[in-house]
Amino acid sequence: MGVSIECPVCHRKQAVRNKKCNNCEVNMDKIKRRHKPTYWVYYRLPSGRTSYETAGKDFEAAKALDLERKRQKKTNSLVEYNNSTFDEIKNWYLNLQIVKKVKTFKRIEQCIRNFCDVFGGRKISTIKKIDLMEYQLKRQEDGRALATIDMELKYAQTMINLAFENDIIDGVGSLKAFRSTKRLQPKGANARQRILAIHEYVQIVNVAPSSLRPLVVTAMNTGMRLGEIRKLKWEYVEGDFLRLPGGITKEKKDKSIPVNHNVRSLLSGCQKYKEHDFIFTVKDRPLLGRNGLRKSWNTACKNAGLIPGRSHAMGITFHDIRRSVKTYMTDAGVDPVHRDMILGHSLQGMDVHYNIRTDSALESAMGKYTTWLDKKYREAELTLGKNTDCLSRC
Repeated sequence: MGVSIECPVCHRKQAVRNKKCNNCEVNMDKIKRRHKPTYWVYYRLPSGRTSYETAGKDFEAAKALDLERKRQKKTNSLVEYNNSTFDEIKNWYLNLQIVKKVKTFKRIEQCIRNFCDVFGGRKISTIKKIDLMEYQLKRQEDGRALATIDMELKYAQTMINLAFENDIIDGVGSLKAFRSTKRLQPKGANARQRILAIHEYVQIVNVAPSSLRPLVVTAMNTGMRLGEIRKLKWEYVEGDFLRLPGGITKEKKDKSIPVNHNVRSLLSGCQKYKEHDFIFTVKDRPLLGRNGLRKSWNTACKNAGLIPGRSHAMGITFHDIRRSVKTYMTDAGVDPVHRDMILGHSLQGMDVHYNIRTDSALESAMGKYTTWLDKKYREAELTLGKNTDCLSRC
C-alpha cells in the first residue's frame, strides 16, 4: 500500500521519490515543482488483486486517502466491489470529493438516483443493452424529456467508467452496454435558438428594477455571463478594460473585455462600499445568490410583455442575452476571432496559436459593435415611443 505518481508524458505510475520517470526519463522533480501531477493510491483487495485509486492532484489528499485505506484494511472493512450493485457504486461515487466539488453535483446526484431507482439492486456485471433501451422507453412513458433521459444514462456511464478505471469493478460488459446504447436526441438538438431582439431588450431595460437593470445593460454591452457579472469587483476595472481572473470565468482562463461608453457611464453611477469590493449589489449587499435575480428577471419579462423561462418556445432567459450578443457582433461586422476573444469562446484551428490578443484590436472590435448597438437601440426607442435614457441609470 502507498502513494504513487503518474508521469504526465507516458502516464506510467511509479514511486513518488523517483527523480526521473522509469519509462520515458522525464524529470519528475521539475514536474512536481511546475505542474500538478496526478497521484494514485494503491492497495491490495481481499481477493489479492492490486487496486489503483486516483487521488487527484493534491499530494496531501493522496496521503490522507492512503491512511484511510490502510485503516480500512486493518479493520477488515475494505470492500471489493467486483460483484457490486449499482447502489453500492452509487454510494461510493457520490461520496467522492472530486464529484462533490462539481458545480452540477445536485443534478448529477438526481440523475444517478433516478437511474438507481430502477437498477439499484442489480449487479453491474449483468446489465445489458436491451435493459438500457427498455429504461429509455419506460422513462419516455413516464413523460420525461429526451434530454433528461440521455443525461441520466450519461451520468450513470460516467460513474461506471470511473469505477472501472479504478479497478473497483470488472465492467467491460457493462461499459459495452452503455457505449452501444444510442442517444435518444442527436447531439446539439436541444440547443436553444432564442435571441433577445433589440426592441425586447429596450422593453426589459425600461421596466427592470434598479437592481437588475445594470446587469442587463452590462450583459448586452459585453456578452458576459450572469455569474461573471455578479462577481465583478472594482479591482477588475483597469482603465477601459474589465480584466476578469480565471477564478470567476467558466473557461477558467483570464479574460479581457473592453468597456464601451454605455458600461463606463453605468459604472460611474455605481456606489463603492467599504464592506466589500463588489460592483453590483441589492440593498448594499453583493449578488452572490441567484434566486432573487431569477425572480426579478421573470417579473421584468412579464412587465415587458415577454415570456420568461425555458418551458415555452418563445421564453427568454438571461443567458439568451449572451447568444444575442454573439449574433449581433456578427451583424455588426466584428471579426469572428476578436468576437470569440471578447466572449471567451475557444478559437479554432491554428487561430489558437497564431492570433495573439491585443487591447487595441479588441477595442476596435467593441467599437464596431457599440456603434451598431447604439443605432439599433435608438431605432427601437423611436419605434416604441420611449425617449428616456435608461443606459446610465444604476
